[in-house]
Amino acid sequence: MSFQIKEGEIFGLLGPNGAGKSTTINMLATYLAPTSGTATIAGVSISDSQRAKRNVGLVPQEIALYDDISAERNMRFFGELFGVSGNELTARVDDLLDKVGLLDRKKDLVSTFSGGMKRRLNLAVGLIHQPPLLMLDEPTVGVDPQTREAIFELVEQLAGSGTATLYTTHYMEEAERLCDRIAIIDEGRIVASGTLDELLELRTEAPVRVERPHGLAEVFLQLTGKQYRD
Repeated sequence: MSFQIKEGEIFGLLGPNGAGKSTTINMLATYLAPTSGTATIAGVSISDSQRAKRNVGLVPQEIALYDDISAERNMRFFGELFGVSGNELTARVDDLLDKVGLLDRKKDLVSTFSGGMKRRLNLAVGLIHQPPLLMLDEPTVGVDPQTREAIFELVEQLAGSGTATLYTTHYMEEAERLCDRIAIIDEGRIVASGTLDELLELRTEAPVRVERPHGLAEVFLQLTGKQYRD
């Protein structure tokens, strides 16, 4: 597998269950050491774990928050882990909580939050140290349309300010809307990559059901098959 993500680009990484999306993310986040190959993030090799971590904002599929403390304390805790402190940390906490619509709930325990609110807070936590690369692993699972739209808008704003984004999802319409380029992986290898228009040119079969907005789902099924994945 080989790919690049440019500043300000939203790069979609799509694949069936077990294709290698989470493994790739865990290696880039330095949680999992690669058995071969390497990667650099903003010029820092992932072999230099401590420095590389500072260049990555990870928003995992599973909520990674402490329920028994407030939203603000969660933000401050993770900010301090990345070396952010003092007035700068306070300003970032308030700014990000405002952007995800939680500023008025910053003193409330996370255990009182809905699933969508936790998703938004999880995203804010991933941004507290202003990483050049943001990795979002299925960030809209289980959220309502309003939260999904808010996440989309924030991701687009971040891209506009230069943040590189790696975005995984099983919702083809999300990739169609957000991603500048898309890679489809299966069994640990990229089977196709390019812009949406470039991927649509690969279609050789008629849609299996009603045509979706652009047809990415048909390309995905054509390249990865229709068998169940666990």
